[in-house]
Amino acid sequence: MTTLETVRKGQTTIAPGGLAHELRATTMVWRRELIRFRHDRTRMLAMLLQPVLFLFVLGTGLSSVISTGTEIDFRTFLFPGVLAMSVLFSAAFAGISLVWDREFGFLREMLVAPVSKSAIILGKCLGGATTATLQTLVLLALAGLVGVPYNLMLFLSLLGLLFVGALMLTALGVLLSARVKQIQAAMPLSQLIITPMMFLSGALFPMANLPGWLAVLTKINPLTYVVQPMRSVVFDYLTLPATARAAFNPAITWGAWTVPLGVQVLVAVACTAGLVAAGIAVFNRTD
Repeated sequence: MTTLETVRKGQTTIAPGGLAHELRATTMVWRRELIRFRHDRTRMLAMLLQPVLFLFVLGTGLSSVISTGTEIDFRTFLFPGVLAMSVLFSAAFAGISLVWDREFGFLREMLVAPVSKSAIILGKCLGGATTATLQTLVLLALAGLVGVPYNLMLFLSLLGLLFVGALMLTALGVLLSARVKQIQAAMPLSQLIITPMMFLSGALFPMANLPGWLAVLTKINPLTYVVQPMRSVVFDYLTLPATARAAFNPAITWGAWTVPLGVQVLVAVACTAGLVAAGIAVFNRTD
């Protein structure tokens, strides 16, 4: 379908209903999320404090009792998981902020605009994912303090994977907020879901030698397919013995098949696309 355009007084305006009109609406919602994030410095500080504490307090404490068998610090192992945690709560809360928008009437104002609900939800998801990913730049700047080398390709790979994870979790938050009407119910419900996802992703502990039931739970957790590729990318830039890598970054297996890194990323992308589509579909059916 081609974009409908009308020319009035020498200016070109995009008529409602066209693809360009929907893209513009998506962009406007995305920009609103960035503006809101930029002005909410308390939120930025609070969302950064937790991963910094995990990395430098918990990581330093565990380093004294957990040996990697090499000169590599345990905080180096922890770094990719903490990066994922830094987008986990920020992205999920960005998604459920739709409940705030509903309570304060802003959502109704968006819905009466001549744009589709799909454009609004897609803009919301992209905005939440972008702000959550940008937040991790501070942690990436601290990478050298925990033994992770400063490398442009490494950081670009991590940011790409973080964006996929952030988009996945924002879409999950949107999916929850499509049905939940009050923020008092949305907050504990989101915590109930995202906290197990964090612990079952291997962000805080190696996935080698897990009990059978726990290994199964980690493999069906979509966040695992974000955290483990991130750790593999970091370990590719380190000099590690094969035994240490097998202990702290074991391959993901489905039965007897070792899942390649590319397939892991595709699983994460597919889960993200499915959650975004589900969020749009549920929201379209919600009054």
